[in-house]
Amino acid sequence: MAPPEGFTHGHPGSTGTHTKTHRGRSGGLNRRALLGGFAALGVLGAAGCSRIASAGTVEGGSLLDRLRDKGSAKIGIASEPPFGYIDDDGEPTGEAPELAKVIFRKLGVDHVTPVPVDFSALIPGLQAQQFDVVSAGMYINATRCEQVLFADPEYIMLDSFIVPAGNPHHLTGYEDIAEQGLTLATGEAYAEIAYAEAAGVQNILILPDQVAGLDAVSQGRADAFAGTNVTVTGVVEGNSRVEAIEPFQPMVDGEPAYGAGGFAFRRSEKNLRDAFNVELHKLKESGELLDIMAPFGFTEAEMTDFTAEELCR
Repeated sequence: MAPPEGFTHGHPGSTGTHTKTHRGRSGGLNRRALLGGFAALGVLGAAGCSRIASAGTVEGGSLLDRLRDKGSAKIGIASEPPFGYIDDDGEPTGEAPELAKVIFRKLGVDHVTPVPVDFSALIPGLQAQQFDVVSAGMYINATRCEQVLFADPEYIMLDSFIVPAGNPHHLTGYEDIAEQGLTLATGEAYAEIAYAEAAGVQNILILPDQVAGLDAVSQGRADAFAGTNVTVTGVVEGNSRVEAIEPFQPMVDGEPAYGAGGFAFRRSEKNLRDAFNVELHKLKESGELLDIMAPFGFTEAEMTDFTAEELCR
């Protein structure tokens, strides 16, 4: 990957104070450790959109039957490699769209059509029926679970920073940014905003994406850019002016703030979500899930048997 009501943030080029938005992922963690992070997830109350529609009632729904009849499904993506984006041939790709293609075929829906939107518009777009499912690696947490139904997560992941080559400020996490009074850039509606605020970071530069973040660090407008480990590692590859720091676990109020990404469905379409989950778990058990995600930088360390129900608590 919605924010709590009343969410606002500065213009992408501004710094300073703003309320929380959330978009993040964490990884390489066991179930026992993850359960210890539920309190932190509750504090973060993630944000993936700046407008909140009525949560609605959970119902079975008939969307799956309609998609089978139509032969295609619309997937909402946020143009964020490696999670979901449009390739040079105009096709949807990334870990989530590729997974969507496989699972929807298994469900009798042969094609997926991408609907690219800003990350902050994914949940509103889903609720407004602009697309049938959010296919963007969206973090699962209690706040979002009040608005949408999640499939079980396909990954968990740690954070990292883009920093100038040589890491001149010796950064290892958000606390270092706060202690040194540095400027941290991150993406619009990313969970990293909330992690930084919880650590006491005062100067936060909100940017459209990780490419803008790399530019900001390269040009000296920000001391670091925060994102998921796989996002940061991918964007710095081959650039001698910057580097990625070692992945680290964000902390909130002394507790690990873990996260996991999954597909989101309208709360009126439980039947589709449940059918999707059945096929997702078959892929996990066979090992095919990792095969699908590995080309986008995911490893065994990012695989998880966590459930959406656990994360939604």
